[in-house]
Amino acid sequence: MNEYELTVLIHPDLESTLDSALDKVRGLITSNGGEIVKEDNWGKKKLAYQIKREDFAIYVCFDVKLPSDAPLKISNILNITDEVLRYLLVKVDEKTRKALSEQKEQAEKAAAEEVLDKD
Repeated sequence: MNEYELTVLIHPDLESTLDSALDKVRGLITSNGGEIVKEDNWGKKKLAYQIKREDFAIYVCFDVKLPSDAPLKISNILNITDEVLRYLLVKVDEKTRKALSEQKEQAEKAAAEEVLDKD
């Protein structure tokens, strides 16, 4: 199973019934043999440009593990789902993820040393 990141922009009018829309997305992932590793709700944000005459959307990001045939099936269903304005499903590159985490650690270490130098 490969690791993917799925970011879904949900219609802003569904803010009060967000759980039912997210249950559809979760069910879609699990019914295609996938596993949700992490889910992160970013909340309602202003879009850079209008999508389907909407200025805002609810952003939800999923880290998922999917079999090789599932991304196409999930994409096809998300394309016709009314609750979803847009989505982005990308495969995670482990080399890039590792490099970013190392870079973040170095930045934190440098910031800590800078604080110690000031004292």
